[in-house]
Amino acid sequence: MGHGDHLCLAFDDDAEKRRVATRYTADGLIRGERVLYFADRSDPDTVREWLHAARIDVAGASARGQLRVVTADETYLAPGVFDPDTMVRRLRAEIGASLDAGYTGMRVTGEMDWALREVPGSERLREYETKVNEVFVGRPASAICHYDARLFGPDALAAFDDCHPRRVELTPLYSTSVLRIVPSFQEGQRTLRVSGSVDMQTADRLEEALRATRAWPGDVRIDMRDLEFIDLTGLRVLVRTADSLDDGRRLRVEHLPEMLCKVIHLAGLDRSPALIVTSSEEVMAR
Repeated sequence: MGHGDHLCLAFDDDAEKRRVATRYTADGLIRGERVLYFADRSDPDTVREWLHAARIDVAGASARGQLRVVTADETYLAPGVFDPDTMVRRLRAEIGASLDAGYTGMRVTGEMDWALREVPGSERLREYETKVNEVFVGRPASAICHYDARLFGPDALAAFDDCHPRRVELTPLYSTSVLRIVPSFQEGQRTLRVSGSVDMQTADRLEEALRATRAWPGDVRIDMRDLEFIDLTGLRVLVRTADSLDDGRRLRVEHLPEMLCKVIHLAGLDRSPALIVTSSEEVMAR
């Protein structure tokens, strides 16, 4: 991340959220930035424990004012109602105060679960996420907003994701110069992104990653828009995975190059009712 960034972290694993928040906070402190953590579902003491476990000098950073861990009630909801314009003004003031105090910039990271408590003004959260983009653009500041996919539905998750210029990439299930497999949330739905090449040497890695998706609810989506090559061995992995799904679930392979879609059809691999293959052109035409 760099100055000016405003990212969305969609997650459904508390360990993943902790990893991202801890790394983001630690990097900011190392770079001489001031860090504000707005907690909600995680109480401030728990957040401090995470940071302490990561060998961050929580006491020292807090004492000199470089680190503040506060609650949503003390920040987003301090007036008793959520008002986007009030919060935007507050963030601008915090950036200015951080620079005046000699810090190289400011980082903000916040848990957004409070918006689900039906507090007055919470329906304006999308408005806030859109407006706050201008707070960070061109300024020595950045932010990551946490959205728990177990609490926010797919439609809400997609809407809030769209308000952010970028998203946090989750920990890859497999990553080399040849093949990269990364879980993500796209359009508010859990998705596996596959990029690079799948052949006899890497097909087992793809199959291993796909086994992890069996615990996902609903259909399994795979985004292959960045796939460069997949051989017959890899295609058979997709078929086996689709056939292994139960309860009427399907494996949806999306953004596959048109030529590969034709290969699958000619080889008869699309006969499985559990395998749905769509090209980029078909996805865009929806």
